[in-house]
Formats: sequence, C-alpha cells, structure tokens
Amino acid sequence: MPLTTDEKLLTLSRDAIDALDKVDGGVHPGFRPAHAKGILLKGAFTPSKEATSLTRTPHVERASPPVTARLSNFAGIPTVPDNDQQNASPRGCAIRFHLDEHVHSDIVAHSVDAFPSRTAEDFVDFLHALIATDPAGPHPNAIEKFLGSHPTALAFVQAPKPIPTSFAKESFFGVSAFKFTNANGVSRFGRYRILPVAGNEYLSDAAAAAQTPNFLFDELKDRVAKAPVQYRIVIQLAKDGDTTDDATVRWPEDRPQLTLGEISLTAIAPDNPTEQQRLIFDPIPRVDGIEASADPLFEPRANVYLLSGRRRRTAQQQ
Repeated sequence: MPLTTDEKLLTLSRDAIDALDKVDGGVHPGFRPAHAKGILLKGAFTPSKEATSLTRTPHVERASPPVTARLSNFAGIPTVPDNDQQNASPRGCAIRFHLDEHVHSDIVAHSVDAFPSRTAEDFVDFLHALIATDPAGPHPNAIEKFLGSHPTALAFVQAPKPIPTSFAKESFFGVSAFKFTNANGVSRFGRYRILPVAGNEYLSDAAAAAQTPNFLFDELKDRVAKAPVQYRIVIQLAKDGDTTDDATVRWPEDRPQLTLGEISLTAIAPDNPTEQQRLIFDPIPRVDGIEASADPLFEPRANVYLLSGRRRRTAQQQ
C-alpha cells in the first residue's frame, strides 16, 4: 500500500494517530492506536454462486482462497476489558483474502452500522473534543459542545453497542461504500456486512458486567478448537440516487442484499502477537472488480493504517 505524498493529507493522518494516542492515555508500543486488543485467525473463503454477477474480483473466481481475519475490541488500550461498555465497542473485524504471494485484498468493518463523521478532519476534531473534556468541569463541556453541533457524531455515540456472548455471534459493517464491477462491465455500489452464521446474541448489562476481562477472547479460542467460526459476507446494494460518498449516511434496510460468500475460520494463527504487529490491513481494496468510492475517508484511513503499522513494526524490531 503506498503512502501519500500529499503533505497536507500526511499531516492529517499523523494528527489522527496522535489524537487516538492521547485519547487512550499515550502510545502503547507495538499496538494499534485503535483496536489494540485483537486476535488473528486463519481459514478460507467460499464464494457464492451469485458473487460473479456483482464482481469479477479474483477471490470470487476461486474455490477456497485462504483468509486471515482479525477480531478486536475498539480502544487503543491492549488491556481493555472485553465487557467495558464504553471502550470495547464497536468491535472490529478485518479480513484479508490471500490471492497470491504478496497479493491480497482486505475488508475492514466494525460492529456498529454507523460512523461519526464524513471526513477525517471532523473525526480528528471529535477526538480533540474528547481529549479536551473534563468530566468534572462545567457544562456544556468540549465533547457536549461538539456533539451538539454534529448530529451524526451524536447519533453514533448514542447508537446501541451491546456486548455479544461471543465474537462468533457479532455482526460487522463496512464504513464506506465500494464500486463493484462484474465481468460484463456492469457496476453497482454496495457496503459490506459480515454476518455470523451462528446468529446474533448479546448480553444484558448485568450479565456483561459479570464476565471476566478476557471472556470474548477465551471463548473464541475454545470455540474454534471445537468447530469453525463462520460468517457470511453480504453486500447491501445501493439504489440509484443513494449517497455513496458519505459514511454517515446509511441506506434503508429495504435495499437488496447479495451474498458474496462465506468465511470459515478454523484455527488461531500461529505466532499471534508477532503477526498482529506485522500485519497492516488496507481499507482500499486495490483489486480488479472492487474500487473505493469517492468517500473522503478512504485515503486518510489507509495512511493511518500504514503509518501506525510501520510504528508497530519498528517497536517489534527493538
């Protein structure tokens, strides 16, 4: 993945990492500035029969390309408890399709079908408001003022974020829209949904509070040792006129959904901590048949992932 040569964008991406670090109490060497606590699993992808009607991307043309998936909690704090109502959600899911040696394409999603800002600039302002907020100070404080003037951020903050009984029973949603093109050159816009084959199941607040700090990760290790963890990858398709360049605008639930395929995760990846430090996911697909939309979040996110990934690898070498 190439790093931008645009100095303004580079500064913005570095500001985002710096703000994420400050929100989480400083740099945690070797870990991501968001979604620091995670686990890698290995498995395979089985494309659906209808997938080629949407896209000509290589992984829908093959029987079972291998995948690596990372499941994570939200905060950039490696020790965040899995049942922390504020800092563990939204949980993350990143999937890498291995297409050839040094050739891959990724999906990056989280467990809330929403995003707080249309632009990276607004997202950094959101983080700065959090940093500037003194909960014991006078009201309205910095974050209250920000949310009062940014309704999409307020909606994101107020969106339900229940604690699941298992990572295997959590759904994940792509932030931005993509342009999918099939072999006939027909294109449609869509957003990813990663849906658990086992169905959704969530804990009450009281039941969540009674769990151990690592219960989701412990349960996942036990589960995958007995049977594969499976997710359907679904594309919610836009209709003509739907907004495709704004992550804060979600489409109605009556939009059609097409199943791209299913991933089956069969084992915890070996040498997990080292692999997590090394692996850098890319929100831009960079593969024939799937393109980033005009959503302005794509380039800053890609740069943040790459810069933070390089920082992790440097920590790994020290």
